[in-house]
Amino acid sequence: MSEPVTVFDVAQYILDKVGPLSTWKLQKLCYYAQAWSMVWESAPLFKERIEAWANGPVIPDLYEKHRGMFEVSSVGGDPTKLSKVQVETIDAILATYGDKTPYWLSELTHIERPWLDARKRDGLAPGERGTAEIVWDDLVDYYGGL
Repeated sequence: MSEPVTVFDVAQYILDKVGPLSTWKLQKLCYYAQAWSMVWESAPLFKERIEAWANGPVIPDLYEKHRGMFEVSSVGGDPTKLSKVQVETIDAILATYGDKTPYWLSELTHIERPWLDARKRDGLAPGERGTAEIVWDDLVDYYGGL
């Protein structure tokens, strides 16, 4: 089992591999990398919290790094910290979700249980701002069942 790295290491790997991305898409790709790492490796890829914001899952620590930007090419992470297994997980996510638009990815998260359940637990209406946490058990339960 690999040790968790930071979301910045994961995000920087993605950016180095595919080039600059909208912040919206980078957030969703990091979310899916975390979700599938929980299923495939039974371990989190990174330790940072994921929240169910109005436009889908967001990692607040990553958001703080790119706040105010539309597109980002660097977040200051160190992809060399990623293990071979972690890189394989991220590469699989890029192969599956990498060609999707940010809007498509956001819409997908809006019909999936982890985002819906987190918002429901906090009593958040559609479009309402909130910081409901998407918990790791919900990622495993939902994506592990697909």
